[in-house]
Amino acid sequence: MAASAEPCVGQDVWNETEPEPTALHLLNVCFLKTAGVWVPPMYLWVLGPIYLLYLHRHGQGYLRMSLLFKAKLVLGLALIILCTSSVSVALWRIQRGTPQAPEFLIHPTVWLTTMSFAMFLIHTERKKGVRASGVLFGYWLLCFLLPATSAAQLTLQGGFRSDPFYHLSTYLCLSLVAAQFVLSCLVDHPPFFPEDPQQPNPCPEAEASFPSRVTFWWVSGLVWRGYRRTLGPEDLWSLSRENSSEELVSQLEREWTRNRSAAQSLFLEFMGNPTTPAWKGYLLAVLMFLSASLQSLLEQYYMYRVKVLQMRIRTAITGLVYRKVLVLSSTSRKASAVGDVVNLVSVDVQRLIDCFIYLNGLWMTIIWMAICFIYLWQLLGLSALTAIAVFMSLLPLNFFITKKRKQHQQEHMMRKDSRARLTSSVMGNMKMVKSHGWEGAFLERILRIRSQELGALRTSNLLFSMSLVSFQVSTFLVALVLFAVHTLVAEENAMDAEKAFVTLTVLTILNKAQAFLPFSINSVIQARVSLDRLAAFLCLEEVDPGAVNSSPSRCTVGETCVSIHDGTFAWSRESTPCLRRINLTVPQGRLVAVVGAVGAGKSSLLSALLGELSKVEGSVSIKGSVAYVPQEAWVQHTSVEENVCFRQKLDPLWLERVLEACALWPDVSRFPAGVHTKIGEQGMSLSGGQKQRLSLARAVYRKAAVYLLDDPLAALDAHVGQHVFNQVIGPSGLLHGTTRILVTHVLHVLPQADWIVVLEDGAIAEMGPYQELLHRKGALVRLLDAASHPGDSGDGETELMTEAKDPRGSAGCEKRTGGPGSGRSMKLAPGKDGATSEAQTGAALDEPEWAGQPAAEDSMRNGRVKATMYLTYLRAVGAPLCLYVLFLFLCQQVASFCSSYWLSLWADDPTVDGRQTQAALRGSIFGLLGCLQALGLFASVAMVLLAGIRASSLLFQRLLWDVVPSPIGFFERTPLGNLLNHFSKETDTVDVDIPDKVRSLLIYGFGLLEAILAITVATPLAAVAILPLVALYAGLQSLYAASLCQLRRLESARHSRVCSHVAETFQGSAVVRAFQAQRPFVAQNDAYVDESQRVTFPRLVAERWLVVNLELLGKVLVLVAATCAVLSKAHLSAGLVGFSVSAALQMTQTLQWAVRSWTDLESSIVSVERMKDYDRTPKEAPWRLPTCAAQSSWPHSGEIEFRNFGLRYHPELPLAVRGVSLKIHAGEKVGIVGRTGAGKSSLAGGLVRLLEAAEGGIWIDGVPIAHVGLHTLRSRITIIPQDSTLFPGSLRTNLDVLSEHTDEAIWEALETVQLRAVVASLPGQLQYECAEQGHNLSVGQKQLLCLARALLRKTQILILDEATAAVDPGTELQMQAALGSWFARCTVLLIAHRLRSVMDCARVLVMDKGQLVESGSPTQLLAQQGLFYRLAQESGLV
Repeated sequence: MAASAEPCVGQDVWNETEPEPTALHLLNVCFLKTAGVWVPPMYLWVLGPIYLLYLHRHGQGYLRMSLLFKAKLVLGLALIILCTSSVSVALWRIQRGTPQAPEFLIHPTVWLTTMSFAMFLIHTERKKGVRASGVLFGYWLLCFLLPATSAAQLTLQGGFRSDPFYHLSTYLCLSLVAAQFVLSCLVDHPPFFPEDPQQPNPCPEAEASFPSRVTFWWVSGLVWRGYRRTLGPEDLWSLSRENSSEELVSQLEREWTRNRSAAQSLFLEFMGNPTTPAWKGYLLAVLMFLSASLQSLLEQYYMYRVKVLQMRIRTAITGLVYRKVLVLSSTSRKASAVGDVVNLVSVDVQRLIDCFIYLNGLWMTIIWMAICFIYLWQLLGLSALTAIAVFMSLLPLNFFITKKRKQHQQEHMMRKDSRARLTSSVMGNMKMVKSHGWEGAFLERILRIRSQELGALRTSNLLFSMSLVSFQVSTFLVALVLFAVHTLVAEENAMDAEKAFVTLTVLTILNKAQAFLPFSINSVIQARVSLDRLAAFLCLEEVDPGAVNSSPSRCTVGETCVSIHDGTFAWSRESTPCLRRINLTVPQGRLVAVVGAVGAGKSSLLSALLGELSKVEGSVSIKGSVAYVPQEAWVQHTSVEENVCFRQKLDPLWLERVLEACALWPDVSRFPAGVHTKIGEQGMSLSGGQKQRLSLARAVYRKAAVYLLDDPLAALDAHVGQHVFNQVIGPSGLLHGTTRILVTHVLHVLPQADWIVVLEDGAIAEMGPYQELLHRKGALVRLLDAASHPGDSGDGETELMTEAKDPRGSAGCEKRTGGPGSGRSMKLAPGKDGATSEAQTGAALDEPEWAGQPAAEDSMRNGRVKATMYLTYLRAVGAPLCLYVLFLFLCQQVASFCSSYWLSLWADDPTVDGRQTQAALRGSIFGLLGCLQALGLFASVAMVLLAGIRASSLLFQRLLWDVVPSPIGFFERTPLGNLLNHFSKETDTVDVDIPDKVRSLLIYGFGLLEAILAITVATPLAAVAILPLVALYAGLQSLYAASLCQLRRLESARHSRVCSHVAETFQGSAVVRAFQAQRPFVAQNDAYVDESQRVTFPRLVAERWLVVNLELLGKVLVLVAATCAVLSKAHLSAGLVGFSVSAALQMTQTLQWAVRSWTDLESSIVSVERMKDYDRTPKEAPWRLPTCAAQSSWPHSGEIEFRNFGLRYHPELPLAVRGVSLKIHAGEKVGIVGRTGAGKSSLAGGLVRLLEAAEGGIWIDGVPIAHVGLHTLRSRITIIPQDSTLFPGSLRTNLDVLSEHTDEAIWEALETVQLRAVVASLPGQLQYECAEQGHNLSVGQKQLLCLARALLRKTQILILDEATAAVDPGTELQMQAALGSWFARCTVLLIAHRLRSVMDCARVLVMDKGQLVESGSPTQLLAQQGLFYRLAQESGLV
């Protein structure tokens, strides 16, 4: 760069001995010229090497030699030539003997080398694929801005007249630099060979110039689209590779396994000096504006990078948690619950990443405070030491508050987990809850835990308010003590404008640092608790990958395929062995049947073969691929085809054969979309038999070498079970030639097994061929003797809905009116012949009859949040409390304004003999106002947080009352993950985020009013700019809010999908591992997370777009206030100017934070909107009626009468049960039989009004049940469904849900079901804690516990819906005898597929296609040789 013709000499040089003010020193020509010459080269030589290293490691391809690059090259060469000429002229003049100052040679030389380095950077950027350079943008900006300022000053002072060459070269250089600066604002073409593949909808950030990136203007297109219309998935940008789950999780997994006050001071100095030229005031105002704008740009770009880091960490940790779910051991799964894992993904990950915003506040606060104290020392001298003393004296209080808050935070999260676990269990087993009328009891339990959770949160919030106020008090005390000591101790110290308001500005920065500190501490505390919980989960015991020696190669005929040698296994390393001394060898192609009593260890044996148990000693080996069918069928919330293919390549012909063999093809052919029909959450839309057959079909389709089948026939009637055995499992089935290990209670298939293993008490009692074991008369014979009719052991399929029955005996259903191929979850309708339909395919949300009902996906509203949502929240808070909170905030803000205004008056007090006469009075009143402000802040913040807890408590109760009274069909259509997301993440947002956003909005809103009032009082002219500025702020907020709300809804819906998938995988992780499908499941989860992040990324950059634009607008107010102060300099005191400029600086921050708080609040209030998602769903009939037709002793006899009874699943569908008319006498034992889908369980569901009657009705003891409240009805009827269900809690609370019985009665019931000894051996006995779904007990034991629970109710009517399906035949006979004595005088309805179970009934009802076709005693029906006779033939009874 050319230098001036004269060196820097004379009085213009910065000289400390000169009495000139600092403002003049920093603005003289010499200083500006020196800065213009040396600052740009220093900038480039400091950042350039670092930038080169970054480019070396982060290349993005190779840019073509575009026109833009050529233009930069030409301009750069021209600058190099110009600098070279300046050096040459200087050398030529020296050679001629003309005296030259060293700077005339040094300055051009430095610029020459720097320009050459800049050209090298331009060339390197092209090779590394950099399309827009931030480093060079800053360099060219400095090269133009600083020299242009000094050149302008030299021109005004005539400094160029003596040297025309330097005059021309300076302007030419500035022109070239300006051209380079303009080119640096443009973006180059994309690379020829990019490292990342081209994406369908790439993020526009890659096409944005550097200024666009810094100001986030590249987001404007998305914001504008969101304002004009509803955003959809097609508007979302593709996720870059560095932000994808695949990239981030792998990195984290590897790591885890390896373990602005200076400018204001100058301005006030200018205002206090009446001789300073006005242009310097304007220049200082512009510099204040530019410095504030630069601060905003840097701060917001930092926030952008932090937000991207948060997004990436969320992706990585979610992926890590999911991968951990796939390797959890059985013990770890019992220790955790679905709700716990959903909480980890929804709440804990969010709290962990939230701390990254505040994490730097821990060390930055210390730096801020150190700088502030140093500056105060320079300004006030020794008085600044009192500030340190006051601040340090308050630190112990805050450390104590921090420790207590951590304890309450841990308690809060523990209660949250308990609530989530219980809520998950209740929502997932709502059919059982409703059948017994337990909604009220479980609501009470959930709300009791919720009350404890909010109690811990309430205490934590009060401590947080104390922490916040303590820092506020410390700032005020520092100001009070500083001013008092400074003015009262030393006589020569007087309070002037510069000292008062520069000190006030410094203390404002200190206040910001101190106010930021409690938020940082609070966030770090929450993050630490969540991190500990995440770490505890990630450190849970995993399955041992070496527990089973597996080989992918198939065995040859006769070769050993499965073997266990001296195997002893336990469920965990600490527990006692459940299998002992197991020696088993299975040759290839054998069918091995494993039998034994309940709890003998049959399922444990299969778990040992899968590596699910902890191997204490011995060895296990399997050759070939494995397929596994669990005892409790696990199906996915996907289509039939995807469930069966299970991530394998589709083979349509093989799929058809598998479905036909598994008796599923008739069902599937009648589904609305065939094999593409989507199955409900947890298979709720299917019957137990359909789920089991679908689970079997998944295994068969795999074409594995080894099949582990855990009682797959238990849920099938005799006919379907025989079909499945013959066509799939048996010697001539699809699996012939493969190795099959079949756990079963179906004893009549044993003769067809090649080998039989009998287990007793966790050990092999005997094994061998069927005939050989019969001759031994050992354990197998005892088992057969316990079942008097071994041939009749086909377990039945039970359901509360019914399904259409194909003539071949398999379930099926007709499509509903929605038409095939819709791909939506729909409710299976009866077939055209009027047969009942059990499988349900839910209705779509957008159909009129289901308006307001969420289906498989959450319902989403469009546009901005409606005002009614805010009113809903405010009503939950309560009008009196709202007004009280506003009053408290007004009081504390009035105190804040008065204290600042009082300080300005103090600063303007005249001095007498160097002292201010009213300093003591001024200081006392200033201290009083500060105390009032601190008290008001504590009361207002505490009341806001407590009001938020009150609102969240009420909204949570309303959510429960909106969901729980919904009909059973609602729970079958709505994915469990969606419900859990409402009860976890959305509830957490209402608990924590919304009160915090309201607090911020009120603080900044009232602070904004204070700033406007201060500016108006001090500089009325500046008030003219306030209204347009506020209007622009409101316009930007309105433009942004519509997009934000829609993105927030999309993000929540995508996150629900992630939660559902995590919950689903948690429940079926054993199946996923057995099929070795971990990789595709991980890929699916990564895809779901990436879809969620595709919404998160636009939302976070849109937030930065809003903030940058708001702050840049706000800086205009600083410029206007300072300019107005210069214009009004003649009649304004320095104190009022300081008051105005301080308020203007405060207002820009306050205004943008107020708008951001409002926008964040609108984003968070979406959670209130989502908690209201279910308020419009249809509800059941009232639980209690004020005038009930039933008396307290009803039913006294138990007489049941059906009068032309019919029901349907939906008003638009045909009748599923129709024309049923019969009378069941009091105390009569009636069996109900029929093929799968005949309507048996639908009849039982109608009796407890799970489905309401569409025609006719049911009378019990002469009272129509439609005139009885649901809970009254259901509490007087006991129904024992097939699916055994236990809830989190003790055994006692599971057996006596309503706490109505004594311990003696409970032990008596356990004795009846033969579980007394088992329970007595458990730790804690009746207080033994059951895991979720009772996973720490066997399926048979759970069914017996459910039976004991039913015995305790002692009602006059008992419905047994295949309650003994999961127990062995011998235990079943003993249970039947016990039931006979316990319910001797009760009316018993026995729904069964095992005809042996109904042979001793007084009457048998035979259902077919939803109608009652036969009725009579078993003997009479056999004599008629009708449908009952044919069923008996199929079961081997005749």
